[in-house]
Amino acid sequence: MSGKPNVVILGGLGFIGRNLVTYLVENDLCSKIRAVDKVPPQTAWLNERHKQAFDNSVVEFQSANLVHEASAEKAFQSDVPFDFCINLAAETKYGQSEEVYKEGVMKVSLNCARQAAQSGVKRFIEVSSGQVYAGDKKGSKEDGKTSPWTLQAKYKLKVEEEMATVEGLNYVIVRPGIVYGLGDKQGLTPRLIIGAVYKQLGEKMKLLWSKDLRMNTVHVDDVCRGLWHLTTKGNNGEIYNLVDSGETTQGIISELVCELLGIEHDYHGTIISNFARLNMTDIVDESNEKHLEPWSEACQRDKIENTPLSPYLDQELLYEKHLSLDGQKLEETGFKCEHGKLTTDNLKEVLVDYVKLGLFPPSLAQTN
Repeated sequence: MSGKPNVVILGGLGFIGRNLVTYLVENDLCSKIRAVDKVPPQTAWLNERHKQAFDNSVVEFQSANLVHEASAEKAFQSDVPFDFCINLAAETKYGQSEEVYKEGVMKVSLNCARQAAQSGVKRFIEVSSGQVYAGDKKGSKEDGKTSPWTLQAKYKLKVEEEMATVEGLNYVIVRPGIVYGLGDKQGLTPRLIIGAVYKQLGEKMKLLWSKDLRMNTVHVDDVCRGLWHLTTKGNNGEIYNLVDSGETTQGIISELVCELLGIEHDYHGTIISNFARLNMTDIVDESNEKHLEPWSEACQRDKIENTPLSPYLDQELLYEKHLSLDGQKLEETGFKCEHGKLTTDNLKEVLVDYVKLGLFPPSLAQTN
């Protein structure tokens, strides 16, 4: 025995999952890593670094749809028992029906939590969402007011509440801010794509609300470090926010995107923002319509036939809700983010990676 733990990562091919597998392999932290996902590595748009990690002999991929109890049970069957389970498996697309989240978030998590308890996992880490808070400007602490403002977060919160009822489960819950980094499709990447669309249109990027809207962030590498830290730190049943100390706002993100792509931005102002509050669906449809065509034109021009990237923004992500988290509680367990705040280099790294993979039009990615 190597003395290193064995870990099962559910949703192991998703954005955080692939980075976590890579982090554990590159730092030689486990003797066995099982990555469980519906999507096989061959079709998951992995970059070279991530591919290399999945090719490592300690990594085993298992295909499973964890909505089914039998699949969840199989995920934990192993000659050597798993010490830790990190659950990243969930329906992550926005704008789906309640039924989809009920099954793809709640049923999946609870199936897996029960199996983890039965198979004697020492610590189960459930990755929830910072969107479960009420959306206030002041940084929410873990015991702060909850009022989920996306359907996904509504079911994440239900999962959190149910966790305590799973007999014999040692668990912690993590609520991250907006996660960005290599492989991100839904955190900050849509804003990069929309910035690129405005570059293509030769127009100023116009935004709703104001520069002060809180959009607290955390780098995926810090998420991986934080999740691993919590396998052995933190108390059973506790909730921990995971966020950098940069207090990121819409203004900061927009400045960095514009600086990177050499474009300008502005805000729609009070009248249009007030109108948007009342007519959100129309505003979002109009905006998506405006962005989709130039994006597909650029993709065609640069011979990109198939890409998972899109400038489409779901209405749920455009509400005037602050994502503002206080990360002090996790820091008190001895954890500190290495990426203290979002930088243009962080965004550039994501862009360059997607261009290299042939998924982002190089003509729009020329940076300053």
